[in-house]
Amino acid sequence: MAQNPDPSKPVPDQTKPLSAASPVRTIPSDTGKAPQAGTALCLSGGGYRAMVFHIGAIWRLHEAGMLKPLKRISSVSGGSITAAMLALAWPKLTAAPFSRPAFEAEFVKPLRALAGRTIDVAAVAIGLLPGVTVSQRIAAAYDTIFKGKTLQDLPDEPRFVINATNVQTGSLWRFMKPYMADYRVGVVDRPQVSLADAVTASSAFPPVLSPMQLPLDPAEVREVDGNDLHQEPYISGAVLSDGGVYDNLGLETAWKNYDTILVSDGGGHIDPEGAPATDWPRHSYRVLNLIDNQVRALRKRQVIDSYQAPPADANHRNGTYWGIRTNIADYHLPDPLPCPHDRTLALAAISTRLASLDDAQQQKLINWGYAVCDAALRRHMNVAPPPPVFPFPAAGV
Repeated sequence: MAQNPDPSKPVPDQTKPLSAASPVRTIPSDTGKAPQAGTALCLSGGGYRAMVFHIGAIWRLHEAGMLKPLKRISSVSGGSITAAMLALAWPKLTAAPFSRPAFEAEFVKPLRALAGRTIDVAAVAIGLLPGVTVSQRIAAAYDTIFKGKTLQDLPDEPRFVINATNVQTGSLWRFMKPYMADYRVGVVDRPQVSLADAVTASSAFPPVLSPMQLPLDPAEVREVDGNDLHQEPYISGAVLSDGGVYDNLGLETAWKNYDTILVSDGGGHIDPEGAPATDWPRHSYRVLNLIDNQVRALRKRQVIDSYQAPPADANHRNGTYWGIRTNIADYHLPDPLPCPHDRTLALAAISTRLASLDDAQQQKLINWGYAVCDAALRRHMNVAPPPPVFPFPAAGV
């Protein structure tokens, strides 16, 4: 892996946004340069199940002192709900060492309140009415915790990247504070998009919550090198779907830019069906799940292979992966937190929906995210053991 030739000088900023006067060139995060030194965290999709699972992982990262140094947090779908709340809480959480009362008040409680509400059924039902869309209803529900904040309310560092899929171009659509972009269409600098709308686009699970239509002002869509679709109708509006359609781990923008990659995977799993439905709605849904499963498998293989590649290989990355379906025994630690695999698989089987989770389910998911993250960090990142209890000891997993 290429290194910075002079350690006394900073690595050139590959992600600095271009000004309006900048010459036409590639989108900043697609420069093709070697990854910078730094750690990025990827938060997968998976509905409320993943959203709550990631709370536990972030809890452990913060306790271990690994949250504040992060350079990038890249998310899709359910992981984007968690990431957006983390971004809003970031200044207070990172101003001092880990404090459970502050962590719960600023970050955990709003997400748990959302997880206690079913919002997908009502959104779909009301979205069938004239003049109302499903995405508008989902965004309104998200805004109960985001409270009108926009992408401009995200911290400058770390870089939070909320990923969606552009259905028009088949490419990744990235929402960030400095810009939002599709490499085929162009760049919008300093977007004023609400955080609720960005997360809605990222979590627009097909078929029922997709698509989310994002209006654009053509005058604000700046052309950069390689934009083969910088033209109407692409520069007047983006038709967006779940970021997991393109990349269910939120891996791409992190893996391209940093040399250490942490992946928290709360994604689901598709079980065999001996007699799959043949009517077109249920059959189409089954096929969508198969595609989603394959996308996740390919991205997981990419990141695991990068950990195992020789250090001199350009594809080599440091870091670790933990998943909701992981068997904690596979980390071969002498003292992991007690997480029987049959119980954690039951948590992994919670449906990929925005449907209410009761207190016990939430606590177990947080405990499991915390425990498996801890095991991965101790096994692969030389992190010291945690306190000998779960965040919610009475709940277990």
